[in-house]
Amino acid sequence: MMPTSSGAVPPLTSSIPMLESESSLRHRLGSDAPLQEALEGVSDLGTLNAARAPGARTTTEEVQEERARRLRATLGVLPREGRAKVRDEAAEAFCVIFETFLDAFEAGGARVYADQARGLRADDGGVLTVDFAHLMAFDERAAQALIENYLRLDPYLSRAAQRVVQRETSVDAKVSVAVFGLPSVHRVRELRADKIGTLACVAGTVTRTTEVRPELIAGAFRCAECGTESGAVAQQFRFTEPAVCENSVCQNRTAWTLDVARSEFADWQRVRVQENAAEIPAGSMPRTLDVIVRGAAVERAKPGDRARFTGSLVALPEPDGGHRLAFLACHADADGRDDEGDAFLAGLTRDEREELAAMAAGGADVYARLVASVAPTVFGHDELKRGVLLQLLGGVHKRTREGMRLRGDINVCIVGDPSTSKSQLLKYVAGFLPRAVFTSGKASSAAGLTASVVRDDETGDFTIEAGALMLADHGVCCIDEFDKMDLKDQVAIHEAMEQQTITIAKAGIHATLNARTAILAAANPVGGRYDRRLTLRQNVAMSPPIMSRFDLFFVVLDDANDTTDFNTARHIVAVHQLRDSAVAPPYAPATLRRYIRYARTLSPVLAEDAARLLWESYRNLRQDDVGAGKNAYRITVRQLESLIRLSEALARAHCAEVVTTRHVREAVRLLRRSIVHVEMDDVDVYEDDEVVEGEEEPAAAAVEPAAAEQKKVSVRREDFDRVRSMLVLRLREDEESEGLRQADLVDWYLAQREDAMQTEEDFVAEQRLVKTVLKYLVSVEGCLIALKNAEPSESNSDEPMQITEEETPRGPLLMLHPNFSIDS
Repeated sequence: MMPTSSGAVPPLTSSIPMLESESSLRHRLGSDAPLQEALEGVSDLGTLNAARAPGARTTTEEVQEERARRLRATLGVLPREGRAKVRDEAAEAFCVIFETFLDAFEAGGARVYADQARGLRADDGGVLTVDFAHLMAFDERAAQALIENYLRLDPYLSRAAQRVVQRETSVDAKVSVAVFGLPSVHRVRELRADKIGTLACVAGTVTRTTEVRPELIAGAFRCAECGTESGAVAQQFRFTEPAVCENSVCQNRTAWTLDVARSEFADWQRVRVQENAAEIPAGSMPRTLDVIVRGAAVERAKPGDRARFTGSLVALPEPDGGHRLAFLACHADADGRDDEGDAFLAGLTRDEREELAAMAAGGADVYARLVASVAPTVFGHDELKRGVLLQLLGGVHKRTREGMRLRGDINVCIVGDPSTSKSQLLKYVAGFLPRAVFTSGKASSAAGLTASVVRDDETGDFTIEAGALMLADHGVCCIDEFDKMDLKDQVAIHEAMEQQTITIAKAGIHATLNARTAILAAANPVGGRYDRRLTLRQNVAMSPPIMSRFDLFFVVLDDANDTTDFNTARHIVAVHQLRDSAVAPPYAPATLRRYIRYARTLSPVLAEDAARLLWESYRNLRQDDVGAGKNAYRITVRQLESLIRLSEALARAHCAEVVTTRHVREAVRLLRRSIVHVEMDDVDVYEDDEVVEGEEEPAAAAVEPAAAEQKKVSVRREDFDRVRSMLVLRLREDEESEGLRQADLVDWYLAQREDAMQTEEDFVAEQRLVKTVLKYLVSVEGCLIALKNAEPSESNSDEPMQITEEETPRGPLLMLHPNFSIDS
C-alpha cells in the first residue's frame, strides 16, 4: 500500500492482508518451524489501533493519572478509555516480524541487514539503518503499521535489532534503528497535530545548529533520605524524577540525587530547519521547525544544507503548561556536500558510471557541450556561460605546510545594461546547485551576508547564526544588485572573498567561521547603462579591493543589432510558446550536475610547460598594463592566481589529471576577454588650435554664425588614452612649479614622440592630435584647468600666481584639477 498524493497513508482496513493470508510473512516463509513457533499466539497487527485492556496500577501511575485529571479539568477535555499499561500484544507481534525481516531479507544474494549487524561496533552499539522500501517489499502491512504507530513501535524496533546483532556478533550491545527512504516527503508547513507519533520525512534548509550536548535518556536516582537506588526512569523531553521512593518506609517524593554512573546518556543536537524558498506560498513568510537529532545523527547536517530528516513529530511541553511542535529525527541526509567525494562515487550506479565515462571521453568537444548545457533558456552570452561553468567546476583547494589555505573557488562578477539576463543567470545557478544561496545586495546587511550573534531562546546563551556566505559553504552565493550594497557591507565580505573565513568577535564570542564559497555577483553600471567612454572601474561603484577579488569580470552590453535582436526575440517567443521543448541542451540538468560533482573530485596538477606558460602570460599582462587609465583593470598577483584556478577548472572540465598548455591558453583568453579587454568607443572631439577660445561679443557671434562652427573629429581610443596618460603624468611631475604653458606641454609631447614621426605630415598630425586632446581634457572631461593671463611665480618665492592684463603668446597655463585621481 503506497501513500496518497498528499503524503498521507490510508488507515488500516480489512483489505490489508492478515498474518494468515497468502501475501503475509507467515505464508511466504512456508515451513519455517522456528518462526511458526515464534508467531504462535501473537495477536494480529490490527490491534495496534485497538484500545488497551486495563491493568494493575502502580503508585507512579496514580500520580500521573491525577496530574492528567487536573489538566483535563482545566482544559475541559473528556478522559480517554484504555490508558492503563499492559503487555502490548500488537507491538510484540510487530517486533517478531521486524526481527525476522532483519534476519531474512536478501538483496543481490546477500543478507543486507544481517551483514550490516555484523559490521556494527560493539563499543558504542551503533545504528542499524533500514530502507523503508525493503520493509514495504517484505511485509506491506508491517510497513503500514510502522508509519501509523512509529513512536509506539520505536522501542520494539531497537529490541528486534538488538537481538539480531546479538545473534550475529555474540555481543549484547545497545542498538537503535534509523529508517530512511520514505516514499513521500513533507514540507515544513504540512506538519500538523495529526502527524504526531507517525513516521514522516520532512525536507528543508538548515539555518542553525546548536553544539552537541549530552542528553539524559534513562536516569538512575538515589533517594537523598534513605539512600535507596531506584530503577531507570525514562526521560521524555524533560527532566523526570521518580514519583516516590521504592522503600515503602521512606515515601520520599522530592529529594533525589542523579546517579550518573548508572544513567544512560546520548549525544543531542537541535537543528533549525526552514522551508525551501521554492515551497513558500505566495504572500507567506518562511516557516521554521526545530529538529532534534540524537546519537549518530548529530553533526550530519550543517547550516546551508538542503536536508531530509526522517522521524516523528512530537509535542514538547512548555514551562507555562502549553506545548510546541518539534521533530524527533532518527535519520538525517544532506544534499550536495563536495567534501563527501568518496561517498558520491560509491553511490553511483553502473549506468551513471558508464555515462560519466562516455562524457569524459568526449575530448575537446565536451567543453563546448557543457557550456551549451548551462542556462539553456538564456540566449547567447557564450563567454559568460564559460565563466559560470568554470565557477561551478572550481579550482583545487590547497593548504601549505604552514597551514595557509589557498583559495580554489572562482568569483565572477557580471556588469551590464538592464535586460541582459544577469538576474536570470544568478537564479539558474541558485536553483542548479544544492548548496547555493540567492540574495540581493541592497536588501542584505553585513550580518545577513556573513554571520550574526543571537541569543538562544532556551538556554539564554549567545550563539552564532549563519549568514548567506556561511549557508553557501562549499557552494555558490549569488548576490544580485551588488553595486547597491552599502560600503560597510562591501567591506564585511573582504575576508570571505579571499581568505574564505568570517571572523566574529561579539558578545564574548571569538570565532573564525568557514565561508568556502564562490561568489557570483551582478551589478548595474553607474547611471543605469554602460558608458563605453569610461573604464570599467569608472562604470562600476565598487572599491578597488573588492574588484581585485573577482577572478572574472564580464561586461554585457545591450547593443542594437538586427540579426542578434531577431534571434533573441525568436528564442524568447519559443520559450514562452513551447516551454521546455523549446530548448534541447546536450546534457540534462541532472546529468550536468552529476558530471560537475564527479569532476570536482579530481585534483589536477600543473605540468612544467603549463607553469612556464603561466609565467610568460602574467608577464605579458603586466607589461600591457603599464600606463594609467589604459586598461580597465589593474593586473596584480591575484590575477595570476586567477589564471591558475581557471586552468585547473578547465582541466576538470576535460576530466584531466594534469593541467596542460591548452588549458592555460583558454584561461588567458577568457581573462583577457573578461577583465582586461573592454571595448571602448572612440572619443569625439572638436578640432581647434587653441585650448580656450577668446570671449566673443554676442552681436559678432550672431552676425557670423558660420565662423563659430567647429569641425567634429573622432580620435581612436588607443591614441586618446596614450596622449592623455603622457600629458597627465607630465603635469603631475610639475605640480610644484604650478603648471605648464600649453605650448611648452605640446613641445614636450612632440619631443617624446620624435621617434614615431618620420615625415612632416606625421609631425602635423601629432601636433593636431595633442591640441585636440588638450581641448577635450579642459572643456569636456575637466581633469585639466586652463588659466589665461596667468604667470607662475618663481620656484623660490612665496608670492602667489600673478594674473596679467596682457595675452601670453605661449598659451594659457595648464594644471591638474585638485580632485583628479591619476588612477581613474
